[in-house]
Amino acid sequence: MANNRREEWVRQLRRMADPVLEALRQRVLKQAMPVESAAPRSDCTHMEAFGRLLCGIAPWLELGPDGSDEGALRRRYAELTLEAVAAAVDPASPDYLWAPPDEPKPNLQLLVDTAFFAHALVRAPRRLIGGMTPELRKLTADLLIRSRVITPGPNNWLLFSAMVEAALRKMGFPADSTRMAYALRQHDQWFKGDGVYGDGRNFAFDYYNSFVIQPMMLDVVETIAGDAEEWELLRSRVLRRMRRYAAIQERLIAPDGSFPAVGRSIAYRCGAFQALAAIALRRELPEELHPSAVREALSAVIARTLDAPGTRDENGWLRIGLCGHQPGLGEIYISTGSLYLASTAFLPLGLPESDEFWSAPAEPWSSVKIWSGCDLPADHAVQDL
Repeated sequence: MANNRREEWVRQLRRMADPVLEALRQRVLKQAMPVESAAPRSDCTHMEAFGRLLCGIAPWLELGPDGSDEGALRRRYAELTLEAVAAAVDPASPDYLWAPPDEPKPNLQLLVDTAFFAHALVRAPRRLIGGMTPELRKLTADLLIRSRVITPGPNNWLLFSAMVEAALRKMGFPADSTRMAYALRQHDQWFKGDGVYGDGRNFAFDYYNSFVIQPMMLDVVETIAGDAEEWELLRSRVLRRMRRYAAIQERLIAPDGSFPAVGRSIAYRCGAFQALAAIALRRELPEELHPSAVREALSAVIARTLDAPGTRDENGWLRIGLCGHQPGLGEIYISTGSLYLASTAFLPLGLPESDEFWSAPAEPWSSVKIWSGCDLPADHAVQDL
């Protein structure tokens, strides 16, 4: 069962990735990708698909090739991804994904998805950054630097600017440490308790702690943790908080793989559980959560949100919805490219097949146990974080 689960995850991830990566390799993404949206998004939706897909697939690529069939697949997809990057960052490419060089006011959304692309680079430094030619590395850095013209708002967007700088630093280019420091300090002040941050000063009951805030905070602070004791202490706090949030996320997954459809951006589907997936990838799950139970829980969410009829069009592109095609669930900023943040549910594919997450026998997750009558210890808030 465990190995079958991994095979299924790889199949699902490839099914999501192939239309985007193949179109970019051929430099026809802007021609081939349908754009479903409530408002015009053609100037940013392709960058969304690219950056978000890579953000989720990166740890699998970083695992690298080996003698297995899957290892050969990882080699092929790493090569394909680098070809896609080359098409996306070259200003001479028909699929150049940033604003034209002479565009005075680029779409603000481009900062968001430059940051998701940057997160992919941070998550796969050997296979993505290390696989680039010097020319491709320079073009990539130039694209990241161009995002500095966009001023982030006083909310989770601060982390987009910070993540861009973290990637530049990881690539060996000068980075603006002030952008990283400001984003981290602000979010530390916006912590609300029990493993949850506000999205800015106010709290919103949605999944942005998972879509953006906690995964980006942890990877940004780890980038600069060695610079000063302040950042090492913050890294410890951020990790403790994220482990608590992962425990909450695991309890949100119902026995049938559904979860509360609350808050904005619910069309990101299983990407709502990026934080839980990221903690599993790090082998930092709370003690009460067995890795194989989390595997089964995430598998249920993936199947529930990606196997529903109507999820894809006839060419395999994702369509707006949570469980099938539900365009009414898409906010004005949601488009086809936005949906590829669902890839972040697959982060644990960055663990080797021999890891306990994949090799241990299946175990039921919390809600399965509770709703089948099993007696469990009570959950409780954790405030000393």
